[in-house]
Amino acid sequence: MRVVERPVGPFAYDCVKVIVVRSGSAILFSEFGQKPVRIGDAVILGANVLCGSEPEGHVTVTTIYLDTDYVIDQVFWQHAGLLRDRLEAQGFAETIYSEPAQILRLGEERAAMLMPWLDEVVERSIEGGFARNFYRMQAVWFSIAHVIAPFVKVSPVRISASQRVRVRVRPTIPRHRRFAPLRAEARQAAELLRQAPAEQWTLDALAARVHLSSSQLSRVFTDAYGKTPLAYLTMLRAEHLARSLRETDLPIETAMRQVGWRSRGHAAKQFRKYIGLTPTRYRQLTQRAS
Repeated sequence: MRVVERPVGPFAYDCVKVIVVRSGSAILFSEFGQKPVRIGDAVILGANVLCGSEPEGHVTVTTIYLDTDYVIDQVFWQHAGLLRDRLEAQGFAETIYSEPAQILRLGEERAAMLMPWLDEVVERSIEGGFARNFYRMQAVWFSIAHVIAPFVKVSPVRISASQRVRVRVRPTIPRHRRFAPLRAEARQAAELLRQAPAEQWTLDALAARVHLSSSQLSRVFTDAYGKTPLAYLTMLRAEHLARSLRETDLPIETAMRQVGWRSRGHAAKQFRKYIGLTPTRYRQLTQRAS
């Protein structure tokens, strides 16, 4: 919780942010353009979305930082009867939540309902003891989400019953998130990797594109995303390969080459590290359930 009296940002974070306005007002600048917010409003910002604010006098907000893996897990279990696995849940979430920044006009009465829960989340976050308070914090968050969810803009997506499957894949390797603003160079490097995962990237080449030394890039990228640029690239390739195995009939070796892996043995090892199954087994299970 914080009181803001001076212009802030724009900053981007590698997490989903839910910002509830408790008092005052401000002008926000983000992908929705320039819009006012006041008491009774909540703001949803996707991961890596820039947002700045200019208070009109002052604005008091409570911000909840939601780990991106946690959000994907919630989407997966909410739609477990329709989604093949956690990777498909990620694509599904990107499709239905297509607007990266939203202002939710809850109204003062609904926002007032949130205040005791927000205060409790703040109090328990400050005191620590996350393992001890885990279930209570989950319950409080779900109470907050239940109020704001009807106001979140969702794009309709139709998924046929034939897409159901029982296969589950484990999440990617956990990482510690600092919930701090991302360095612009880290965001630029991540975007380059996302746009061209099949390119034969080296750390030096990527660093040159964002005008940092390779050691500087490795440090700021790891601080931002919890893994090195090349480990991040491996994760992206695994996700792209999984999608190809689910949605196409391409030979596995061809699909591996298309995502940037030249060695089938290396690709299979990396895929299993991140997905929990070999490419062959992953395809067998997804095709069997289709």
